[in-house]
Amino acid sequence: MSKRPSPVKASTTTNGNGRNGLTVEELTQQNVTKVAKLEAAAKQHRTATDCVAEAIANFCGSMRFVWVHVVWFGGWILVNSIPGLPHFDQFPFTFLTLVVSLEAIFLSTFILISQNLETRLTDRRSHLDLQLNMLSEQENTKMIAILLAIAKKVDADLSHEPDLEALSEDTMPERLVEQIEAREAEQSRG
Repeated sequence: MSKRPSPVKASTTTNGNGRNGLTVEELTQQNVTKVAKLEAAAKQHRTATDCVAEAIANFCGSMRFVWVHVVWFGGWILVNSIPGLPHFDQFPFTFLTLVVSLEAIFLSTFILISQNLETRLTDRRSHLDLQLNMLSEQENTKMIAILLAIAKKVDADLSHEPDLEALSEDTMPERLVEQIEAREAEQSRG
């Protein structure tokens, strides 16, 4: 039978404070780096269309976009309203309305493409969170079971902790979903 390596990595180097191991800042920095790598890997799988749509959506959500439109609309209306100048789109600015309507159609499409990409990334993050939470729950359940065994071995009185036995059982996600759905159904009826 092969021995499984421990998931906890021991460090024998000191970190300047006289202790062995990593500081909280070093541990959190490792986590930040891991998440950044995951985000970068997800962005590498974007299509050219996704990149263009994201760039356009980012520009549309900026003050530069607002100022470009202020200048554009102001100039258009001014040029077509000043007497003596040739007017290519007289009041009520029908051609401007057409151009703006077409722009709105394309901008909304690009924004929806960008949002769909964000939704896919968010779904992926949520799935990862769920997997990590389930793993953490399994680890916690196992730790409680081990602590209960240790407490029993040393004859510790745990009668003031009646929930420990229940918490040492495996959590059934399907049962939690049923409970949530039952609660939602109850709220919709009441």
